[in-house]
Amino acid sequence: MTMQGKCVLITGASKGIGAAAARVFAAAGANVALAARNGDAVAELAGEIGESAIAIPCDVSRYWEVEAAVAACHTAFGRLDVLIGNAGVIDPIVSLRDADPESWGHAIDVNLKGVFNGMRAALPGMIEQGHGTIITVSSGAAHNALEGWSAYCASKAGAAMLTRSADLESRDHGIRVMGLSPGTVATDMQREIKKSGVNSVSQLDWSDHIPPDWPARALLWMCTAAADDFIGQEVSLRDEDIRKRVGLT
Repeated sequence: MTMQGKCVLITGASKGIGAAAARVFAAAGANVALAARNGDAVAELAGEIGESAIAIPCDVSRYWEVEAAVAACHTAFGRLDVLIGNAGVIDPIVSLRDADPESWGHAIDVNLKGVFNGMRAALPGMIEQGHGTIITVSSGAAHNALEGWSAYCASKAGAAMLTRSADLESRDHGIRVMGLSPGTVATDMQREIKKSGVNSVSQLDWSDHIPPDWPARALLWMCTAAADDFIGQEVSLRDEDIRKRVGLT
């Protein structure tokens, strides 16, 4: 699966799935733009990858910062072929009756508005060039309510519908839009969940989580024609058939 010469913008690229995806896409020949609030972390990762990577300090909840990240892709690499909407937060893990409105709203700003901001900034250029792939990193929480996760569930549900809307509006322009639901992944987010002790997900053993490399490899596969059957849909790594097709055995 080669991505030679293509440019991939990954949000939330400082750690976890985003950082793993940066390495996987770079290994496949892509130029990677690494966007995250932690500028030092993405700079270090870009240095590790080499000249095919750029680091972009970016808060996805601010449209103008995402717009600048897309512009940086065109300046550095002359194009943007793939947008991976990966940035997300799990906090606040709290009951609705006790939720702080500001903290609850921040999760919506990152997990939902951040996905919109990426799409809004990337789509005009992709439509003009006649091709592009947009993948939203989703979650089982988009489809199932979980105690203490009202902000996360609501924002992920909104992002899933936003992804379907983007497919509806842009497929005829040559844009491939999909979602990836990775299941539980061994990242810092799972440590936060474990620490909370809230709902059944926090009770999972660390060995129950898949490595970040798995969704990263799935994201690469989704950028190829092999995944065209799933355009407009959400791919779930809980599905054994999907794992086999990606080569995750």
